[in-house]
Amino acid sequence: MQNRLSMLLIIFVFLGLGNLILGQSAATPLGIFDDHSDVGTVLHAGSVGYDPAKHTYTISGSGENMWSTVDAFQFVWKRISGDVMLSADISFLTKTGNEHKKAVLILRQNLDADSVYADIALHASGLTSLQFRDEKGAVTREIQSKVTAPKRLQIAKRGDYVYMSVSAEGGEPKIAGGWLRIPLQGTYYVGLGVCSHDKEVIETAKFANVELTRSFANASGEPKLYSTLETVDIDSTDRRVTYLAPEHFEAPNWARDGSAFLFNREGHIVRLPVSGGEPQVIDTGFATRCNNDHGISPDGKELAISDNSQENHESLVYIVPIAGGAPRRITQKSPSYWHGWSPDGKTLAFVGQRNGDFDIYTISADAPAGVPVPQETQLTTAKGLDDGPEYSPDGKYIYFNSERTGHMQIWRMKPDGSDQEQVFSDDRNNWFPHISPDGKWMVFLTYAPDVTGHPPNKDVMLRLMSLDDKKITVLAELFGGQGTINVPSWSPDSMRLAFVSYMLIPLSDFAETSR
Repeated sequence: MQNRLSMLLIIFVFLGLGNLILGQSAATPLGIFDDHSDVGTVLHAGSVGYDPAKHTYTISGSGENMWSTVDAFQFVWKRISGDVMLSADISFLTKTGNEHKKAVLILRQNLDADSVYADIALHASGLTSLQFRDEKGAVTREIQSKVTAPKRLQIAKRGDYVYMSVSAEGGEPKIAGGWLRIPLQGTYYVGLGVCSHDKEVIETAKFANVELTRSFANASGEPKLYSTLETVDIDSTDRRVTYLAPEHFEAPNWARDGSAFLFNREGHIVRLPVSGGEPQVIDTGFATRCNNDHGISPDGKELAISDNSQENHESLVYIVPIAGGAPRRITQKSPSYWHGWSPDGKTLAFVGQRNGDFDIYTISADAPAGVPVPQETQLTTAKGLDDGPEYSPDGKYIYFNSERTGHMQIWRMKPDGSDQEQVFSDDRNNWFPHISPDGKWMVFLTYAPDVTGHPPNKDVMLRLMSLDDKKITVLAELFGGQGTINVPSWSPDSMRLAFVSYMLIPLSDFAETSR
């Protein structure tokens, strides 16, 4: 009897080793994941059930929140390194409980409550967002998808960047925004999570058709560019995707009545309702090579454009009716790039290159059609590039950026060019100051100290300065630069800002999918 048992044991061991050698080991109790645990402080322990036939995980979790500087939730995880894509159909078992309870697909540096992480979170309310903490102990921020209550969600890490994809009707998710640099170093955690958003209760969510895909195949050719029109709230710093397309567009203006965005795409100015939809081209006549320097008159009736379609194909400034029409030429000399409109609507501020130097000029906006263009007035003469002139809402100053100190900084002057002064000083390169309609805030684009000019496809920041106390805070970190906020883009109520971020998705596929 003992010999028979020993022989059976040897057979079972042999079969087990054979399965391991052939890569046919039986599914673990957690399927493609290694383990599960509660992260942070929870009053009620979480749990997980796995159905191998349906590749479904039923996860119950407690926790006060996944937000701010610490998290509390149930986490089902696997430790990996390199690039990854995680996809799942997500649903809550009940409609009760806090509307902000979350079911997430998450990438996390470690199991500390304040860890660096990024997740795509489905809230019970239907809100879906890419949440992230890019430094240990930092405050969580988010980018909200324009799709509410999607059926299938996906988060992907490519190199140093993370982005989200969603599908409203199921099927293959479509890219929904993000492209954030999240510093996940070496080995990190990937998995599923549930947070009840109420420390006293446990909530449950189901994750179906879960797929974990690793190891990108080699990319071929240039990556695919996506442009995303976003808005950011200056109080919460929450970001929301308004429009995303696999193409290049730039520089949103926010309509004076708050109803629409205007931006340039393929040489045209297009109009997009704030509520969403598809952009519609504004008729600008012969001006079909409009660049990213355009803006709306104070009364909302006209649009200044900078266009390269005429003469030597260098930029000239024109004015057209806001609804479209024949362009009225303003500048005689080129290149000239519009940037600001005086509060009384009578004067334009622009950048012109004359005799090899870029300086700031003003010119009358009142010349009627058929009348010779007005004369320009030069305001700056300092060596180095001066750019981005914009009037303050009270008309007392023109703000601009200048590299006269050796790197790009924010300056201001009186409307006649007198009393030129630096607003603040730091070691970064700061561009395109825009003053809020209420005159309380200035937003500007910030590059790293070693970046020259204002190139595209860089890690940049939108920073916000209180003009009362000169305190500067980071409003958003993003992938962008040229085209992000070249022109005024404040909402009429001074509470939000529109901008364009960019994504570069490699033309390659994942391999080694696990289910």
